[in-house]
Amino acid sequence: MQTTQETTKERAILVTADIGEYDCNSSIEELSELAKTAGAEVLAHVIQKRPAYEPATVIGEGKLEELCEMCQALGATLLIFDCELTAAQIRNIEKTANVRTIDRTMLILDIFAARARSGEGKIQVELAQLKYRLPRLMGVGASLDKLGGGIGTRGPGETQLETDRRHIRRRIEKLSAELRELEQRRNFSRERRRKDGVQTGAIVGYTNAGKSTLLNLLTGAGVLAEDKLFATLDPTARAVELPDGRTLVLVDTVGLIRRLPHHLVEAFKSTLEEAVSADVIIHVCDVSDPDLSEKADVALKTLADLGAENIPVVTVFNKCDKITENIPEDEHSVKISALENKGISRLLRVIADTLPPTSRRMRLLLPYDKAGILAKIRENGKVFSENYTENGIETDALVDISLVKQAEQYAASD
Repeated sequence: MQTTQETTKERAILVTADIGEYDCNSSIEELSELAKTAGAEVLAHVIQKRPAYEPATVIGEGKLEELCEMCQALGATLLIFDCELTAAQIRNIEKTANVRTIDRTMLILDIFAARARSGEGKIQVELAQLKYRLPRLMGVGASLDKLGGGIGTRGPGETQLETDRRHIRRRIEKLSAELRELEQRRNFSRERRRKDGVQTGAIVGYTNAGKSTLLNLLTGAGVLAEDKLFATLDPTARAVELPDGRTLVLVDTVGLIRRLPHHLVEAFKSTLEEAVSADVIIHVCDVSDPDLSEKADVALKTLADLGAENIPVVTVFNKCDKITENIPEDEHSVKISALENKGISRLLRVIADTLPPTSRRMRLLLPYDKAGILAKIRENGKVFSENYTENGIETDALVDISLVKQAEQYAASD
């Protein structure tokens, strides 16, 4: 039997006040995609130009009255504001419009709550929900007073909203401790990979740029890939072999977005920090997106804020099957279509060339009295083939950088 939440679609009106801080039209279009991802039917967009937000209701009194009439005429069940609302603002708007009201952050948190699958992902979502809602408990209204269906009320954090602030703070402390423990394990895994000489590549980019599709194509990871914002939330790590013989562990990270709420950056910092510890960053862009440049800047700025600005970046212009114009490539950029499996060979070559050198693939002819070198190569690198001839051991191997100089004198002539 289906629940009411599954069968009844929210009917939403999107609202913003344009005070010149950002491109409101692009932002509200993105809010519309977020609302659809959360399962809402978007009825209308309402944008009011203002010198500043109205302290009590964000938009002006007259525009709010118009909004009330629009809600009644269209049968709206939800108002979504494209800015953060205070508890008092939510209360004032709901009292006037008699329609449940949420903001951009609550909407994103709701999507994250629906998408989180791993234990760590669920903890991160709940922690972000509680931290965001704690100062908004007083005077928010009926929508947070009880468990309820509808966008903005979903997720593991809901039950804590019925309790007092002290209980919620204790829950936040407990979740923070659990997250720190998981972060320590993640750091241990990173350190072990580093000690084992395993190199990692972090796949980053704006949400819905095609990161998961690319990871699936390169590694067969089987990660959910949908044409929706935040289709995947939990990080996935899989290995891929590069043309030079090295193995690279690719890590898919949570998608980035304009004005990613501070609470979410903090909660998902451990996931995003996979990029900080990576040897190479694979920045996936949707080349068919008219806001390509701005969205690429959002991703790069977020990486810089995390401290990843000095890590080499390979820019991947994905979805080139959707455009007709030519996109120039260089030694650190590649145009591909992950959907049609185009440009992947060159992508792997560019990644291999961009990675800091830890080894080199070499064809050697080793005298039999130098078989010890082959043993060292096998211990620290990888041997692809070896053939015992009357002149010595012919081998094709991935040689650790520390042994390259010693091995060079036995390089086989073509």
